[in-house]
Amino acid sequence: MPMASTLTIVRNPIFLTHHCQLNKHFTTPSSLRLLSFAKMEGSEISEEVGEDSRAKRKIFVAGATGSTGKRIVEQLLAKGFSVKAGVRDLDKAKSTLSSANPSLQIVKADVTEGSDKLAEAIGDDSEAVVCATGFRPGWDLLAPWKVDNFGTVNLVEACRKRNVKRFILISSILVNGASMGQLLNPAYIFLNVFGLTLVAKLQAENYIRKSGINYTIIRPGGLRNDPPTGNVVMEPEDTLYEGSISRDQVAEVAVEALAYPEASYKVVEIVSRPDAAKRSYHDLFGSIRQR
Repeated sequence: MPMASTLTIVRNPIFLTHHCQLNKHFTTPSSLRLLSFAKMEGSEISEEVGEDSRAKRKIFVAGATGSTGKRIVEQLLAKGFSVKAGVRDLDKAKSTLSSANPSLQIVKADVTEGSDKLAEAIGDDSEAVVCATGFRPGWDLLAPWKVDNFGTVNLVEACRKRNVKRFILISSILVNGASMGQLLNPAYIFLNVFGLTLVAKLQAENYIRKSGINYTIIRPGGLRNDPPTGNVVMEPEDTLYEGSISRDQVAEVAVEALAYPEASYKVVEIVSRPDAAKRSYHDLFGSIRQR
């Protein structure tokens, strides 16, 4: 069968595994096989396995020293992939990340400095970009727009310049709270106090969706630093308005989104629940319809 490239499939992945845990506990804001598309005849799919071929693939992670970003980096490295960690503070990164790992490259990357510098940081060797950035709450009410809106747009434009065709964004549930009738939801009010954070994120999401890039937008509930205590629940966009999830599980969903074609061009919302049945990521992503 003539092959243009190869498609790697992960079957039945089993892994245990924005600032906020919504409502009751609100606080501010596995194996990966990176896809390249294959020619398929009928139902035949070629599978590529082997540590050497996987290690050659590199993923750029923006916001790599953040609480969620560093978990994404760790999970990617644990599965044998090369990672280019984009960070603002190189010294912090060296103490936060496993800088001795030969599969990890740490580069200076500030999403607020424009797409040209970001394109230089991403380079020609990155096959996908994961955006796990987030502004730091403070007195600068424009910070959410600089980071969560314009910063994300800069990153998408940098992908275009480097011909990177896969983009994963970590966003938040309730970004479209106004349309969901959640204007009085305490979580929606709280997050938007900081310069209309959720509005900034929603505008960035809209830009991504119109850009033509192969995206997966992940909207987690309130983020917890502790280990997972339940299974992942995945719903379509504008569905969830409460709930929380471990950052470890958010990182896992981001990694798995790169592995499954069912995740392409979708917006998914995730929380974890102790009483939820454990489902494969093939089923979870497959259950979400594109809009």
